[in-house]
Amino acid sequence: VPMRWEEALDTLADKMMELRKNNELEKLMYMRGRYSPTSTDLLYGTLPKIFGTPNYYSHSAICAEAEKMGPGYTQGFFGYRDYDLAKTECLVVWGCDPLSSNRQVPNAIAKFSDILDRGTVIAVDPRMSASVAKANEWLPIKPGEDGALAAGIAHVLLTEGLWSKEFVGSFKDGKNLFKTGATVDETAFAEKQTHGIVKFWNIELKDRTP
Repeated sequence: VPMRWEEALDTLADKMMELRKNNELEKLMYMRGRYSPTSTDLLYGTLPKIFGTPNYYSHSAICAEAEKMGPGYTQGFFGYRDYDLAKTECLVVWGCDPLSSNRQVPNAIAKFSDILDRGTVIAVDPRMSASVAKANEWLPIKPGEDGALAAGIAHVLLTEGLWSKEFVGSFKDGKNLFKTGATVDETAFAEKQTHGIVKFWNIELKDRTP
């Protein structure tokens, strides 16, 4: 509905005061795009805190900062980086499209055909993306079931003894104790570069068959 700025501000203020009177502060959500002095310091930095809502999001949640989280939590490197596509022989594209939404799109485009020539591209995505269209294999999972697929794969890797013993470690007596539905004594496993794999098996993976 077209309205003047003054009317828009009054409408927004009335809605916010209604939430405050009903003690429903968390129902206010603020989302912003790129940075500016107004959106960063005033609207994003101050307004939600004063109002009392925890729900305020920057575009960084699906951009630069989110990209840093993966290598940060898996490799201890919180920073920008790219993949060694020049030497990649099996590329698993999971829930993303490096040909259109990577920070290094030109590099991904330049290297993609070479990977197809010398290896395999597997795409896990509900939608037909550009990467999916060129991939050797497409797993068109249902939206929101990425975790189920990952847990099923992890279950198979462990029960069939296919994990990297050099990196992860193995059972002290050499016998694979990862059996579907069975808990495992954490002290029976000598872990190397990972942390808590047996604990995670007991809590989550033991029943997650494909």
